[in-house]
Amino acid sequence: MTAALESAAPLRPDESAADTYGQRSARLRAASPAEAAAELAEISTSVRRDILTTIQSAGMGHVGGDLSVTDLLVTALWGTLRLDPTTPDTPQRDRFVLSKGHCAAALYSTLASCGFFPRARLSEFMAPLSPLNGHPARLKVPGVETNTGPLGHGFPVATGCALGAQLRGETWRTIVVLGDGEMQEGSNWEAAMTAAHYKLANLTAVVDRNRLQQGARTEDTKTLEPLAEKWASFGWEVRVIDGHDHRAIKEAYAASTTGRPVAVIANTVKGKGVSFMEDRVEWHHKVPTDEQVRLALEELNR
Repeated sequence: MTAALESAAPLRPDESAADTYGQRSARLRAASPAEAAAELAEISTSVRRDILTTIQSAGMGHVGGDLSVTDLLVTALWGTLRLDPTTPDTPQRDRFVLSKGHCAAALYSTLASCGFFPRARLSEFMAPLSPLNGHPARLKVPGVETNTGPLGHGFPVATGCALGAQLRGETWRTIVVLGDGEMQEGSNWEAAMTAAHYKLANLTAVVDRNRLQQGARTEDTKTLEPLAEKWASFGWEVRVIDGHDHRAIKEAYAASTTGRPVAVIANTVKGKGVSFMEDRVEWHHKVPTDEQVRLALEELNR
């Protein structure tokens, strides 16, 4: 019971990490493309290590999707958005929504790297009463904008965030990251229509296009292609990139050039960074053994 009560303790900012993040992220937003890409890649590797040890400790998680989405999350939070971990609810903040909420370990590891809460708390992932449960909770985890987990919910909320900024005449922007299997949910296309109708140029929707979902490839489950053309037909400015190229990601996160919302189709690899996990459907929801974690960390430390 004592351990459970400790896990229930509220999450507070790591002041030192937050200060480092504030200085470093400001520099990364202004850095040359090559300099920013190199640093973001370094941060992403560190976050991937935390994802592996976090899932190992919990004995639960979605490691494949966590690793595929890491570069997208790190580039958004470290290299693009204006956030302050010490005042996570300040009205003028930019908004980030992880619609594919089952990849919570990636989000938590990235938030911890920014100082929203101490990295040591990652060991409480999915522990009894822990705020770091399997799906992000708005009222429990600083930096989480809305509860996500059931697919098709985060994107509509992000669209509402962007519309709210437009109505208020505010300059803050919203980035939302979706899974490609999640694009089979009809609510996402309703949100896409709404965002285009209101010309929400302050909204960027990013599809983690790793081509695998629970149990099968996306195209074997329900055909998504031609995905770029579908987004374009809904009235979006579309950018197709390598979702592990930090320079390409950062450029794709730039402001709309057309006055329309931006859709980024980020081609990724499920399990990215760990050779025996890459592009393997069984790693959608599978926990690595201690030996597999050791081997994975060796690969990431090279």
